[in-house]
Amino acid sequence: MLNRFFLVFLLILSLLFVQVAHAAEVVVYSARIEQLIKPMFDAFTEETGIKVKYTTDNEGALLARLQAEGKNTSADMLITVDAGNLWAAEQAGLLKPVKSEVLAHNIPMHLRDPNDQWFGLSVRARTLVYNPKKVKVSDLSTYEDLADVKWRNRLCLRSSKKVYNQSLVAMMIAEHGETETERIVKGWVSNLATDPLPDDTKALEYVAAGKCDVTLVNTYYFGRLMSKDPNLPLAVFWPNQQGSGVHVNISGVGITKYGRNEKAAIRLLEFLSSAKAQNLFADLNMEYPANPSIKPDAFVASWGDFKQNPMNLSKAGELQTTAVKLMDRAGYK
Repeated sequence: MLNRFFLVFLLILSLLFVQVAHAAEVVVYSARIEQLIKPMFDAFTEETGIKVKYTTDNEGALLARLQAEGKNTSADMLITVDAGNLWAAEQAGLLKPVKSEVLAHNIPMHLRDPNDQWFGLSVRARTLVYNPKKVKVSDLSTYEDLADVKWRNRLCLRSSKKVYNQSLVAMMIAEHGETETERIVKGWVSNLATDPLPDDTKALEYVAAGKCDVTLVNTYYFGRLMSKDPNLPLAVFWPNQQGSGVHVNISGVGITKYGRNEKAAIRLLEFLSSAKAQNLFADLNMEYPANPSIKPDAFVASWGDFKQNPMNLSKAGELQTTAVKLMDRAGYK
């Protein structure tokens, strides 16, 4: 009889040990590379004792994996880029709402899901970069103005296949409606100096080489290029400052619906919105902190202050399919 009780005791003890072990570890699926996330996770573990186990892959593969795993997933958290991808994860039922006073205080409303299922970690501004040898700053004004005939054969754009441009057009649809946005995008296409380019870096290189005069890019691509060669004839211009503001997007995070360690995952999420993590995360990729109380890296800050478009980024997901169809109709490849 004593042996039976002893065996039961050992079984209960082992189950408790497993539960404690799980509670002391958060599993993260991340579309951001290891060098950008590991410093934050190490800082979190040092501060809390909670370990972070992570898997990195592209966003499409991670979303497919979460869907395939369903209730059997080991992932407690999803980190990815672009609000459109986070919106897609929410719509697929892969995330759960998080009620947190810390997050509500640290992350502005336009950078988080209205239903509290995802939150921005860093801000990515998609803005104008021009060649100051060929363009007067007084000639620059808005995204919409790039459709004007004065920019004929002077504009370079990245391919419409990338989610960054799809989200930009989606947000323009939310602001202007489909008809006006299609007119603008058709104007962009008419003004192209060359076929759409494969990435933002190539677009910047074309502007620097004088093959076109102005382009639209995420600012961290500008930062990477200028840190390698500060003498390149490139400069940032913040558009729409008298109107809606600069289009921004995010890298962001959500807690998975079927994660096993919700409390620890929320604790990690709140930490990621804190000053320590925000500085680490934004500075490493030359992005802007999502927490507005945190200043950007000095190099990033040197590009100047700007007003963000305050429209909620959920629109980037809601209208992304509409945006893709519109870009196709406009001949934007």
